[in-house]
Amino acid sequence: MRLCMKATLKKSERLSSKKVIGSLFDKGSENTKSVFLYPFRVSYFLQELSNENTEPTHPQMLISVSKRYFKHAVDRNLVKRRTREAYRLNKSILLQKKTALYQHPSLLCILVKKSKTSLKSKSR
Repeated sequence: MRLCMKATLKKSERLSSKKVIGSLFDKGSENTKSVFLYPFRVSYFLQELSNENTEPTHPQMLISVSKRYFKHAVDRNLVKRRTREAYRLNKSILLQKKTALYQHPSLLCILVKKSKTSLKSKSR
């Protein structure tokens, strides 16, 4: 098994299933694990592969920014855009052979921004 290590963020790597998103936001779910890594709350679980689909999928992620902290949509979109870019550039670290995700790459994850601090980007 070889995962693509390109620095892209394709549609297949974005979490879009409403059922899965609902279960990740459900705090009482037994499969969902949650960790607070400032300034994000990370909710995740490892999806079990069915017998007919033995090919693992890419890790899928979703970014959520609350209207509570960023009142204007422009600001929320900027934070989401910068977070996606940071993930895109650093996802190869998650998929290296040394990490557990390389052996079990069907991770489903939500990053929820939980503070008012804005993310700075490097100027080119």
